[in-house]
Amino acid sequence: MILTAWISVGPASAQTIYRVVGPDGKVSFSDNPPANIGNATTQEIGANAADNANPALPFALRQIVAKYPVTLYSADNCGPCGSGRTLLISRGVPFTEKTVNTNDDAEALQRISGTNTIPFATIGGQQLKGYSDSEWTQFLNAAGYPKTSALPANYKNPAATPLVVVKKPATPTDVKEATAAPRARSTPAPDTSKNPAGIRF
Repeated sequence: MILTAWISVGPASAQTIYRVVGPDGKVSFSDNPPANIGNATTQEIGANAADNANPALPFALRQIVAKYPVTLYSADNCGPCGSGRTLLISRGVPFTEKTVNTNDDAEALQRISGTNTIPFATIGGQQLKGYSDSEWTQFLNAAGYPKTSALPANYKNPAATPLVVVKKPATPTDVKEATAAPRARSTPAPDTSKNPAGIRF
């Protein structure tokens, strides 16, 4: 019996690699599906634009995402950001969302885009500053994204994450412990009952 697992490599290559385990336990890899898989157990492991818990994207959409990934930069209480998000979701565009809510986020956005305008989006290398339904639609069309959703019914985009992830500073206690000199080992007092003179060797 041959066991076959389909592994969809990430968006960068957008190609399916087949892992075949033969009856003798020998493992081989191929970019062509096995000619005869018989009663094999087949499992597809999707590495797509969102995360591995999502179903795999359709092949054509996976190729577009690999060439022209979409990132939305948004902020809390931003009406135009919501409009941009709604357009992407209703059209079935897989995207990553980065939030800009702190001064560090704003500085990072300034370095990326040259402006602090939000929403800000990228489609591949194309930058979209501010929200315009017609402009965003035009660039999504040019990238080849379908005009209606081709996503699997249970697909979910990844949760929005801060543009800049701030590491928690070390507490004074952590610093003291890290810099404290190692304690000297205490030497047990010599047993003078067997050595009355207290001689050490």
